[in-house]
Amino acid sequence: MWDYSETVKEHFFNPKNARGMDDANAIGDVGSIQCGDALRLTLKVDPESEVIQDAAFQTFGCGSAIASSSVLTEIIKGKTLDEALLVTNQDIADQLDGLPPEKMHCSVMGREALQAAVANYRGEEWSDDHEEGALICKCFAVDAVMIEETVRANNLRTVEDVTNYTKAGGGCSACHEGIEEILTRVLAETGEAFNARASRRKLDEAKEPKQVPGKGMSNLERIRRIERVIEAVRPQLQRDRGDVTLVDVDGDTVFINLVGACSGCQMASLTISGIQQQMMEDLGEFVRVVPVPAKAGVAA
Repeated sequence: MWDYSETVKEHFFNPKNARGMDDANAIGDVGSIQCGDALRLTLKVDPESEVIQDAAFQTFGCGSAIASSSVLTEIIKGKTLDEALLVTNQDIADQLDGLPPEKMHCSVMGREALQAAVANYRGEEWSDDHEEGALICKCFAVDAVMIEETVRANNLRTVEDVTNYTKAGGGCSACHEGIEEILTRVLAETGEAFNARASRRKLDEAKEPKQVPGKGMSNLERIRRIERVIEAVRPQLQRDRGDVTLVDVDGDTVFINLVGACSGCQMASLTISGIQQQMMEDLGEFVRVVPVPAKAGVAA
């Protein structure tokens, strides 16, 4: 799995400002659950000074998405809206002591949520600048404007770089040619030539199968590891008057039961995401964690 910094781990396991905000006067929604990442950023802004007095987030995504959202709320509190808008996705990554290249799109999502929230506060309609015919990646709905801005802001050089920062090109690969055209045009502005051959070689290397730690283990060992993760998170949930139990394992789907305070908690999705991330880290493979009633089992 990816090599996360200690700061990323801290913000993932103990996220700051992960909650809803009833008195928010600025809301920014970006991403979509269908594409794998969604973020809602809420702000409480002083009407007189436009200083951000409080910031909170709710997200559906991986550990990097949670960590990026958490640190973003800490960065912008106390800043004016104009000062906050100067925060870049690289600032978010730097504050986390770096993100794996494959997870840089999480910091980009945080920056977009901030822009959307500020626009919402000012009564403006924020959009991601989609234009007729400008959609490059249909799998993840990424347009040419976003790719160009991200390439310029982060000095990207290859299609793999663009995929890491925007997700564009990470699906069916049909948009790679369009991404290459954008890279060629943007790099030419600074007198630099886009090296298509090197870019494709790097992309091919990234697609080569890697050794997965979880492969080859017996089903019994796999289930024991899943149980070990469950047991590791239970004490923290129990302190909050909740609990979690393992219901069943079916292929790459792990069924769990949240009980007590956890069953109706607004942070239930964050808890499930955290358990899922820990399981993937321990197993070295993708798993999907699904909450079901204890008696429902796999049938649910």
